Amino acid sequence: MREFESLQGRCLLKTDFGRLIIVTKHDTIEIRWHGRGGQGAVTSAELIARAAIETGGYAQAFPAFGPERRGAPVLAFDRISSGPIRSRAEVNNPDIVVVLDPRLMDAVNVTAGLKEGGLLAVNTRLDPGELSARFDNMFRVATVDANTIAREVLGVPIVNTTMIGVLIKASGILKPEELFEPLKDRFGRLAEKNINAMKRAFEETRIKEQ
Repeated sequence: MREFESLQGRCLLKTDFGRLIIVTKHDTIEIRWHGRGGQGAVTSAELIARAAIETGGYAQAFPAFGPERRGAPVLAFDRISSGPIRSRAEVNNPDIVVVLDPRLMDAVNVTAGLKEGGLLAVNTRLDPGELSARFDNMFRVATVDANTIAREVLGVPIVNTTMIGVLIKASGILKPEELFEPLKDRFGRLAEKNINAMKRAFEETRIKEQ
């Protein structure tokens, strides 16, 4: 398990992007990432946790237990809170679900346990309204064509940092600039491309309210 905790306690739940997602009574936002082995879902979870900690909050990031095989479905999780986080269990009732590979929606129940009114962020060319109707309009839905952005900006169809842009645009949990340092530390000389992919996804994200 990869896990991160901060030593500070500034509340992360006030944002500059208007409406915020539903959170738990403990002011904890729980995120579940759906991807495939090699797509970087675990890395994305770690980057979000690190950025949350560096802005003064508490956070965890960890993958589901079990071997990761390239191409096999993979789960990763985040918890972000204004106070210490006691739970170490997998996230079963997330506030947010992020889907890196849209084909997973036909293979697994990506919305299992997602709170009504929660956020579903998906890498797809579909209009968010069309996708929302598929789930009976129970969730807020954010979509972006992350595959195209990744190919054009990064030169490879790896969408993890691109999907960070969708997540932070639709939820407001972090600002784009709060990811810059974590991305620089993680990707080194490739950081600028990953930052640009995240920023472009942020701008191109489409959102359908519940």
